[in-house]
Amino acid sequence: MSDNPFLKQFPDLMAGKKVMYVHGFGSSAQSGTVSRLRSVLCNATVIAEDMPLHPEEAVDLLHRLCEEEKPDLILGTSMGGMYTEMLYGFDRIVINPAFKIGETMTEHGLTGHQTYQNPRKDGVQKFFVDNNLVKEYKRISELCFSRVDETERQRVWGLFGDEDKTVDTFDLFRQHYPTAIHFHGEHRMDDRSYMHAVMPVIRWIDDLQEGRQRPVILISFQAACDKWGKPRSSVQKAFRRLIENYQVFLVGPSDFNARSEMEQTVSWAEQYFDAPAYNHVIFTCQPQLLLGDYLIDTVPVDNFMGTVIEYGSDSFKTWEEIITYFDRLGGQ
Repeated sequence: MSDNPFLKQFPDLMAGKKVMYVHGFGSSAQSGTVSRLRSVLCNATVIAEDMPLHPEEAVDLLHRLCEEEKPDLILGTSMGGMYTEMLYGFDRIVINPAFKIGETMTEHGLTGHQTYQNPRKDGVQKFFVDNNLVKEYKRISELCFSRVDETERQRVWGLFGDEDKTVDTFDLFRQHYPTAIHFHGEHRMDDRSYMHAVMPVIRWIDDLQEGRQRPVILISFQAACDKWGKPRSSVQKAFRRLIENYQVFLVGPSDFNARSEMEQTVSWAEQYFDAPAYNHVIFTCQPQLLLGDYLIDTVPVDNFMGTVIEYGSDSFKTWEEIITYFDRLGGQ
């Protein structure tokens, strides 16, 4: 287990499954992301290998690994995200994928003498990038999206840091795959962006693979934000705790004459709740008709089929009290 108190284990997540990670350019299988995966997915087998410098060799290696290991999930970052997209037939997460890696290498000075960021098995720490190698990467990137069909469109999740200054392939990805999600972070993953963006998506995929249905919690925007439009105290903490065991949706009022306000509401949710808010915002003027196990609102809601929790009431004056309530339920 990592010494970082921010990371914690999820013993049931991807338990007994194989997760393969594909690192970025100039990195190795000893990267921090591999350590995070092994720390958090403690009952999964995490597969990671050093990628050869030459892209055709890297693709050949990855296809061999897929054939031998048959991973349940593949994650790739940056250059590794480009490679991961090409590994058709598997559930995949591409994180800040460098689909135009040749151009990226030129634009960011990744030519000439370079040093690997992490130790590699072969002990090599220096390498050289010349124009021929750049051309190899440009040729390999032309293979991206070559076998996208309706099945593949549902098996790839794209995560894109909103402060990524290295690559910007969000729109390109969205031309081919529907699930393109922004998260708060830069090109390189850190503990916070990993836990708040990548982990929830892994949880969604694991649930889909297992046919698992988690209890549903609906949170009204009135309970989530104050009169100044800021998150209420501890609501972000509560949201991150709740998504560990529940499907959590935010519920806003429906007004078809104010589409821009609805779009702003979605942006607010993604700004303050990050990637887990993607596709988890519902607009309705009749919340009592929604199917859910719990509804958290600032007012009583009659005829809701589940349990109504009234934020601000004597029993639930704060979000901390709501956190305690659900901690005691233990995911029920």
